[in-house]
Amino acid sequence: MLVNNLKTSLLSGGIAVIIFSIGFSIFAFNSNLEASDKSSGENKKQVVVKNMTPNWVRPGDQELKKTLTKLQFDVTRKDATERPFKNKYWDNKAEGIYVDIISGEPLFSSKDKYKSGTGWPSFTTPLVASNVTEKEDNTFFSKRTEVRSKNADSHLGHVFNDGPAANGLRYCLNSASLRFVPKEQLKEFGYEKFTFEFEKGQ
Repeated sequence: MLVNNLKTSLLSGGIAVIIFSIGFSIFAFNSNLEASDKSSGENKKQVVVKNMTPNWVRPGDQELKKTLTKLQFDVTRKDATERPFKNKYWDNKAEGIYVDIISGEPLFSSKDKYKSGTGWPSFTTPLVASNVTEKEDNTFFSKRTEVRSKNADSHLGHVFNDGPAANGLRYCLNSASLRFVPKEQLKEFGYEKFTFEFEKGQ
């Protein structure tokens, strides 16, 4: 009996150590991403993203590394996750639309953004549903639904079934995958078709 209890204790302790190690590794990885982005992003030229043309083709990874910060590249191309509450748009309350950082394809609107308390920008529905694709994600011992942009194939984040709207969805995204276009600049960057979103009465 004593031996069995000892074996059970050792097994439980081993599992706890493994789970702790995995959690710490993820935290350390994301911390390094944030630190790297601060150091490499300061001297990185900010690329102005305009609405994509019909014949747009995603640049290769080597070219993208020249225009994106390390964090932006790791999130969009390597499926990394940025840290909550320490990203660009989690608390952004300005009116406008959110587009893919690489292609410029329109994805979400501030009209559908809400405070989820997660520390990441969250939306109830896409602005252009056809530009957002879903993929099963079985990483980190869980089953989730990943969302990606259709044309750039950027990792955006995940969608969950605990949202406040009638559809019950919460699109939890990485700021690093997005570029925000204020409503005052929609026409300037080729998104004039979405100005109706912010007209009075809408």
